[in-house]
Amino acid sequence: MNDELYHPVTIGNLTIAGNVFLAPLAGYTDVPFRTLAKEGGADLTFTEMVSVEGLSREGEKTMTLLERSPLELQYGVQLFLYSTDSLPQALDMLAPFSPDLIDINCGCPVPKVTKTGAGSAMMSNPALITKAVRIIKDRTGLPVSVKLRIGWDQQRRNYLTFSQAALDGGADMLTLHARTRSQGYAPSAEWGTLATLKRYTVEGGYAVPIFGSGDLFAPIDAKRMLQETGIDGVMFARGAIGNPTIFSQAKAILQGQEPLPPSHTEIRTQIMHHLDLMIAHYGEEAACKAMRKHAAAYLKGIARSAAIKQALVQALKREEYRVALVDL
Repeated sequence: MNDELYHPVTIGNLTIAGNVFLAPLAGYTDVPFRTLAKEGGADLTFTEMVSVEGLSREGEKTMTLLERSPLELQYGVQLFLYSTDSLPQALDMLAPFSPDLIDINCGCPVPKVTKTGAGSAMMSNPALITKAVRIIKDRTGLPVSVKLRIGWDQQRRNYLTFSQAALDGGADMLTLHARTRSQGYAPSAEWGTLATLKRYTVEGGYAVPIFGSGDLFAPIDAKRMLQETGIDGVMFARGAIGNPTIFSQAKAILQGQEPLPPSHTEIRTQIMHHLDLMIAHYGEEAACKAMRKHAAAYLKGIARSAAIKQALVQALKREEYRVALVDL
């Protein structure tokens, strides 16, 4: 284990400058958001999860998810699948986008994903993850990571068995969201399972980085997780929504500094910058609508922001956002 809390990470043949990543987030980690995360200090970013079936059929919406931000000199693509039948063709379609890392989603708890056997439902089929990892590595030569949960529910906590199956396929990195599928995003994540997984891989002689996810909502949480568990890095997910500078703040804390939280003026500037990136990507009206969920997250916990939020719910133009935020 690296003695420094903030340090480079080697994943297969890929080296990342630091160990504070942005997790894949369906509906959030589009190109504008990943641009903000890179500006905010994320060492590595991932696309939203991409359907192997959709990719193999060259679905327009699926292909759009693979677009790369100009700031993403390195980026990962997250795939979800329930079968390897279409995987070779999907990987061929993925090749022109030149990802640096491919992640397999075995953690999504959403019923529309799990009912097909994908996401966290894959944890009931360890043989599938072994096969999928092998196919990806053999066909692309890229490093492969696997994101998983503790298990389906408290009676089926098979994260060590499933991790071993991923390692058997040649996985180069594991990320554990420290909850079961049935828990969703509550109650508190069981960080102790992260320490157990790290010990398991070390004792098994596997030199693969272990990353943690779950209950990383403040910059200090990264330090707590790394210190308490001995894992190699963290993935901010929901904690980055409405606070894309959480990465640089966390990195500063890991290096012994005490960063100040963003001021209201800085938050206002960040919201407008986020909106401008979305307008450039989607067009003004679509961006203003899609930005509402992000704006609500930026304004969360700020006193007397209810009126601002109400105004933004109706906003369809950039100017309406600017006016609504004047008093922030």
